[in-house]
Amino acid sequence: MKRLLLTAAITLTMPFAAHAGSEFVEGDATFAGEAELGATLTTGNTDTSSFKARLALKQELDNWENQYVLEGLYKEDSEEVTAKRYFLGAQGNYQINDVSYLFANTNYEVDPFTGYDFTSTTSAGYGQHFIDTDRMSLKAEAGPGYIYQQLDEESALAEGYDSEDSVVAHAVIDFQTKISDSSKFQQRFVADWGSKLDARSETSLTANIVGSLAMKFAVIVRYNSEPLDDKESTDTETNMTLLYAF
Repeated sequence: MKRLLLTAAITLTMPFAAHAGSEFVEGDATFAGEAELGATLTTGNTDTSSFKARLALKQELDNWENQYVLEGLYKEDSEEVTAKRYFLGAQGNYQINDVSYLFANTNYEVDPFTGYDFTSTTSAGYGQHFIDTDRMSLKAEAGPGYIYQQLDEESALAEGYDSEDSVVAHAVIDFQTKISDSSKFQQRFVADWGSKLDARSETSLTANIVGSLAMKFAVIVRYNSEPLDDKESTDTETNMTLLYAF
């Protein structure tokens, strides 16, 4: 119960913190974002379809920088669903100075193919920019967190329990660099280490096509050190999508 209250407190603090930051803003808050979409459709002897969508928003409110992410993945092969994943996340960063900040975030993910109905993660801590130039950036975040996972009915019957939770050490490393004036490379790694290790790595290459439109190629690897019975510990996802920045 104490852990649930801690999670709720951190989660509920974020919007109020953002609001508090807005009291010091002169003028309108600044919004920027990226919309990403990819789809594959095959008919005839083989009927397959896949869709990948992502919306990322960034809001600047004086010393606060708030980030919101919504992702969705859906794949179907011969009328059988082979992948389905939805992710919703929000993070607030309070800038201490030009290189340091405090953060609080909360994420909610639905992926029935892992054996869980949903996974909820909340964390808070300290972040720092080690490199921050026009062509290259490197930042890292670390702090305590809490993860809660609800098993689906089939997994709950097989495992003999219906949920898992743990206090975790949360860490993020994010590296970006411009390869040229029209292309960018990014490597992002996120880990939550408690009673087990849950990690996510995304390696991407973005190339500008025209104006604000770009092509993005990404390889995403998800790792669970202790998967449920009959589940794999590693999932990989390769995407080619169109990305629009605004």
